[in-house]
Amino acid sequence: MHLKTNEVILVNQKDEWLGTMEKLQAHKVGSLHRALSVFIFNNKNELLLQQRAAGKYHSGGLWSNTCCSHPAPGESSMAAAHRRLKDEMGFDCELREIFTVTYHANVNNELTENEYDHIFIGNYDGSINPNVAEVQEYKFISLSDLETELNKKPGDFTPWLHIILPQLKAYLNS
Repeated sequence: MHLKTNEVILVNQKDEWLGTMEKLQAHKVGSLHRALSVFIFNNKNELLLQQRAAGKYHSGGLWSNTCCSHPAPGESSMAAAHRRLKDEMGFDCELREIFTVTYHANVNNELTENEYDHIFIGNYDGSINPNVAEVQEYKFISLSDLETELNKKPGDFTPWLHIILPQLKAYLNS
């Protein structure tokens, strides 16, 4: 099956399918669409962050969660999470969806993220082989050190990481 990965799934506030739109157009007009964010932890309970490649169409050079993307029309969020983890970070592992977040954030180049975001977590301690077209750099970091960095240099991180991290911490501590 050929996926139209240049299209996003438009949804309503209940994550119900409304149609599709070209990805860049959806970000230009701010249409609510389905997304996914993956958070991978190692055996030291450190989060794997990626620094987005400078050439990305938005938020290039910013630090973010392990990977994030959009399911293609006809693709489940779980399948897309596995596909993008392999595409961006060069590995795959068991994932589980833990919650969803709806957020609206302005990003550079006059683009808007308006996403119904499915949040996935997993554990991995193997080798990492990032795609240089997607990822400039990566590192593992404790959540407390990440919070310190987010507070010191908020502009170094993607807007959605600021939004999702407190909810992720609450989930992990529950």
